[in-house]
Amino acid sequence: MNRTLYLFGKTAFIEGISYLLLLFIAMPLKYFFNYPLLVKYAGWAHGVLFIAYVGLLFACWVEYKWTFKRVAFFFIASLLPFLPFVVERQLKQETKAS
Repeated sequence: MNRTLYLFGKTAFIEGISYLLLLFIAMPLKYFFNYPLLVKYAGWAHGVLFIAYVGLLFACWVEYKWTFKRVAFFFIASLLPFLPFVVERQLKQETKAS
């Protein structure tokens, strides 16, 4: 498996975890328990991971000549909870098949 594709899959998985942590743990702690500190750090980590996800997505687009439709789906997947895990699983399945 190519290193770019491997990094993209792992980043998708970790970015998905950071998004869920931000939405379902850090945000409730901030708004229900007045504990905003976790949002600061989880938000920062998620932002860095999101930038890495998008950068690796474009790198894969160029390297593997993916279609615009595929890249658009993968980008939209990064904006919705749980879909980064779908991206990571799809990439795993494709690399096992090839």
